[in-house]
Amino acid sequence: MGYGHLDRPAQFLKGVGPKRADALKKLAVGTARDLLYHTPRRYDDASTIHAIDALQVGQDATIRGRVRSSGVLPTRSGLKIFQVVLQDESGMITCAWPGQPWLDRKIREGDQLLVTGPVKFFHGRQLHPREHTLLARAGKAGDGDEGEGGRVYTAYPGTDELPQWVLRRIYDANLDWLLAHAHEEEYLPSPWRERLELAELPEAFRRLHRPAHIHEPEEGRRRLAFDELFFLQLVQALARHRETRLEPGIVHTRTNELIRVLHQRLPFRLTDAQARVLREVSADMTSPARMNRFVQGDVGAGKTMVAVFAMLLAVEGGHQAALMAPTELLAEQHAGKLKVLLEPLGVDVALLTGRVKGRDRDELLTRLAGGDLPVVVGTHALIQDGVDFRRLGLVVVDEQHRFGVRQRMALVERGDGGPRPDMLVMSATPIPRSLALTLYGDLDLSILDEMPPGRTPVKTLLRYPSQRDEVYEGVERELEAGRQGYLVYPLVEETERSHMRAAVQEFERLSREVFPHRRLALLHGQLPADEKEAVMRRFRDGEVDLVVATTVIEVGIDVPNATVMIIEHAERFGLSQLHQLRGRVGRGGGQSWCILISEPGEAAAERLKVFASTTDGFRIARADLEIRGQGDLFGAQQHGRDPFLRFADLTVDEELVSAARRLAREIVERDPELAGPEHARIREVLEARHAERFRMWKVG
Repeated sequence: MGYGHLDRPAQFLKGVGPKRADALKKLAVGTARDLLYHTPRRYDDASTIHAIDALQVGQDATIRGRVRSSGVLPTRSGLKIFQVVLQDESGMITCAWPGQPWLDRKIREGDQLLVTGPVKFFHGRQLHPREHTLLARAGKAGDGDEGEGGRVYTAYPGTDELPQWVLRRIYDANLDWLLAHAHEEEYLPSPWRERLELAELPEAFRRLHRPAHIHEPEEGRRRLAFDELFFLQLVQALARHRETRLEPGIVHTRTNELIRVLHQRLPFRLTDAQARVLREVSADMTSPARMNRFVQGDVGAGKTMVAVFAMLLAVEGGHQAALMAPTELLAEQHAGKLKVLLEPLGVDVALLTGRVKGRDRDELLTRLAGGDLPVVVGTHALIQDGVDFRRLGLVVVDEQHRFGVRQRMALVERGDGGPRPDMLVMSATPIPRSLALTLYGDLDLSILDEMPPGRTPVKTLLRYPSQRDEVYEGVERELEAGRQGYLVYPLVEETERSHMRAAVQEFERLSREVFPHRRLALLHGQLPADEKEAVMRRFRDGEVDLVVATTVIEVGIDVPNATVMIIEHAERFGLSQLHQLRGRVGRGGGQSWCILISEPGEAAAERLKVFASTTDGFRIARADLEIRGQGDLFGAQQHGRDPFLRFADLTVDEELVSAARRLAREIVERDPELAGPEHARIREVLEARHAERFRMWKVG
């Protein structure tokens, strides 16, 4: 089945031509297909349109009418107001746009407008449009000139060169033809569509571009959102199949000689969530397929214990285990914890970082290659040349978002030429389940959503800049009691453009004026890595009272003695980032505080209240997704005009993500090459529409 018709260049569509085709390219519309996928950004339902003569002052209304007259009114204060008189069948009203005189060039007498906004009293009734849509130019037939009661008006994303009325005329001229050929896009057989309760593609496009009712566009969006998610999950399912199914995995054997002993010695009970995740890990490791599992949990949810039991399972069967952390300090911290837990069981733990040199390093590498060193913890030093394992059975990657896929895979390749080791990746950055399934579709997901008992929650307080001295007094009380703290700023250095306080200047001011008798240290991302590590080491060892920092401390080390965290200009941080920062304190037994200093402002105050009201990282991540949108969360994966997801909305589409993932995995398990005739169409669409992702899958 060819792609033929919809590949037609946009310039050959009715009413387009070369000049408008160039303007359409700025909207990422180059072909007939692109025009079909360029969907409206807003819908106005004619059933909610008010008659002009019935408008009341104080009401928020949508009206439709012809422009009878227009002009710009100057005021004494110098403000220019653009005004039009709008008329429908029932009467006339003035519409005023204060401060927008340039609209005089856009809106003409005789144009048909749809406007929405509050009705005010000013020399009679006036409507102040919040938004307006040009339905038709003067003298041209427009959308529903005559009483189309149930009409839904569409407003497309446009540009100055392509205003609404031009885009509407292009769609009016071409939509029947586009919809007639939209079946070429269909790849889902009808039994699958019925099972998933999704519209056929031509019908989905009709609901988006020419809805009969205001609820229809959402049904069309769901179908396109599913397609987007499905092909994303399909590429990941193919990658997962190659990673975990094509090559034989290690079938680990559990003897319980180490696991049972550790379990009995633990001074606490594992949480139900830890027990559940351990069952999932154990099932993976004892099966013939390779494990590729992603464990995410909040700070303090007990991921390390999950890793410890997984490592012991590998060691019980005669294999080695390696844990890779993003910084030397984190690696040291993990190694310290593992030694306390494992060495009493007779399991040696070694630390390999850039600081291990000379004879110590040679001896460690010899033991590792000889197989008599069961557990090693390290940084990316683990993937350098000369590091070889005898029987590497499990790789644990901590704070996995700090590593590229290549670094993760390089450690897996360190094996002895036998089956590749199982992989467990961990993150203490909670992200909503829908986002985790989308970003890490090639991994199996485990969530630690329960906190161990006995942790004292960090108290979060909101303060204004005028209360800063009071905040400093609180910090001083903590330092007097022998505790330590952090002061965090959004910028490294002050700039002329910004009025915000910054770490470098504040470090000098605080050292001189506020805490001259305390030991302060400065920490930010522009410092060399060894300097950053040195500062955190001194802080960990109690040689520094206060760290003045930027967000480089987000993923940091445990300093149980740190009990206070001050965050300046808190409104400048995302909620998830604030949560990561707050996770730096509250690691000891006593009470800890996180104090947010922020200018008064409604929007910021609402967000910060949400943050202060809960310590549940998953709730915060969901709120962050709703407030900031998914673009910010995809971060570097967004580039150019091709956003990661155009139709899918991860705040509402979690079920669609799961359904897309299930279908993709089902198809790949059955036909990993997509070679069967029933999957030919899927393969075509994958290669044609998702060529870049498909290529990435092929090369890994």
